[in-house]
Amino acid sequence: MTAASWDLQRSIYQTLSSAPALTALLGGARIYSNPPQGEALPYITLGQTVNLDWSTGTEDGTEHSLTLHVWSRADSAEQVHEIIGTLKTLLHDQPLTLQDHALVNLRHEFTEARIDPDGETMHGIVRYRAVTEPLQQVAA
Repeated sequence: MTAASWDLQRSIYQTLSSAPALTALLGGARIYSNPPQGEALPYITLGQTVNLDWSTGTEDGTEHSLTLHVWSRADSAEQVHEIIGTLKTLLHDQPLTLQDHALVNLRHEFTEARIDPDGETMHGIVRYRAVTEPLQQVAA
């Protein structure tokens, strides 16, 4: 069985990279775990993921806190906010399909847009909370 966190990350990547509204804003399917050296902005990186056991006495489950980063060199925060808004439309409360798990929920929790320390790069930070359960509970 695929790890719940990888199953979720793969589904998020597939959802984002196949969304015409987002790829139009990014100039292509520019969503990375580790962007290529010298990649032109804007793009999105898949950031930190924290997983917590969300199991009950009878059901297994995982709570995920995952972070997406939006990078832009636009003259203002407008482009970052537009990309963040599109992310929210594509992910918040959407029924993404996972391979080996059921997505109980996926909720937007936090957004921050700021100028990076280089003084030129706009950086959007977007955090989501998700809960997953295995499709087939393993017998004890």
